[in-house]
Amino acid sequence: MQKKLGPGEVFAILLGAIIGWGSFMLPGSQFLYNSGVINTSIGLFCGTMAIIVIERSYWYMLQQDIDEGGEFSYILIFMGRKNAFIVGWFLFLAYLSLVPLNATAFPLVIDKLFPGILNVGYLYTIAGDPIYLGEALVSVLIILFFMALNLKGIKQSGKAQFIIVAALVICVLAVFVAMLFQADLETFRENYIDNNSFNLGQVLQVVAITPFLFIGFDAVPQLVKDMGISRRKASLMAVTSLLIGMGCYILLNFTTALAYGPEEAKSLDWALGSGVLEHLGLIGFLMLVIALGSAVSGGINGFMICSTKLICSMGRQNILPRQVGRITERGILRNAILAVSVISIFACFFGREVVTWIVDMCSFGAAVTYFYVCLNTFRIARSRPDRILGFIGAMLAFLFMLLLIVPSSPAALSRPALIFLSVWIIVGAYFFIRMSLADKRKQGRS
Repeated sequence: MQKKLGPGEVFAILLGAIIGWGSFMLPGSQFLYNSGVINTSIGLFCGTMAIIVIERSYWYMLQQDIDEGGEFSYILIFMGRKNAFIVGWFLFLAYLSLVPLNATAFPLVIDKLFPGILNVGYLYTIAGDPIYLGEALVSVLIILFFMALNLKGIKQSGKAQFIIVAALVICVLAVFVAMLFQADLETFRENYIDNNSFNLGQVLQVVAITPFLFIGFDAVPQLVKDMGISRRKASLMAVTSLLIGMGCYILLNFTTALAYGPEEAKSLDWALGSGVLEHLGLIGFLMLVIALGSAVSGGINGFMICSTKLICSMGRQNILPRQVGRITERGILRNAILAVSVISIFACFFGREVVTWIVDMCSFGAAVTYFYVCLNTFRIARSRPDRILGFIGAMLAFLFMLLLIVPSSPAALSRPALIFLSVWIIVGAYFFIRMSLADKRKQGRS
């Protein structure tokens, strides 16, 4: 069996999953234009506090005798197979979609260093996004690399994650400090401080996507059998990783705002990268590329670990095909790793636009999972504080869901994202019926 993960490796998997592609791209594409600096920071803070309240129910969950599969196993034990399927199906969506999302960000990094070098072997265009063989192959190769790493065992994967995340945090801090000295602070004040005030709609746009931004803190339940640390310490690490993740999102948003106004940032493909290159030169830009490469690598690795743990547990329960639940003599989830890798590689050939639509559903999938965990904690907890926090957490998760699916909401999902969500629910209904019929046949024989 594999050696246990140490505290540094557990923390790196948590933080690496939280800080991903979005922290580097969203400041230019969404945050500054829609919510500015002040309201984005307020939204990130409020969203983080809501997730920390939800994490309290995760802490209670960790006190139970759960297996790999985390939230899925928890709901399976206390609420039965049907509810466990719903949790597992939506959580699988949230985890799995983030693997190809991060993988397809690698060509963007390379393109910034060597413009146009990967635009070879034109294949087709989907949703206005041209797909090139060169870009797709880079994404595929990075997935294959982390597939091979995970096939060696989670201990090796955890060591690599620690190095990746250390480079990420150091480079983000260095770039932010350097930008403070090089940027025009007076222009920053005019763009984002003067005549800018609290706006609830702008804040809610940020709050609504925090389940997507911070999904990854819940990696702890997936690692419960692999940790060489106490569950209490792991829970504290989850909270700490949320706070550091919030700090990185805010710092990267400030860094972009120091370079450009909201309209200019929105017009650029990668405002943060362009701003750093313009103000700090090639050395600063290379540090940012190292940070982005580390974030993307940490996201791929972290979510590959989480998704394989989840579907392996679902396979062992005959909710997914039993083959994905097989474990080698060395304790490696070989079939689950291969399944996640193949699906992720397939998704890379749909292009970033389609992958982004799918990822937009992540917040909804994560919110469904959080709702179930908090609701179940409210149901079974004995202490009054745990029950109260479980109830509050369930209401917050439900609010997240409403913000995403109510058409009049400032954070409502786009039409393509809603279509993909509907397709995912229909496919899930097929597996749900298949599972229910199999359970009935099994009960009939007994």
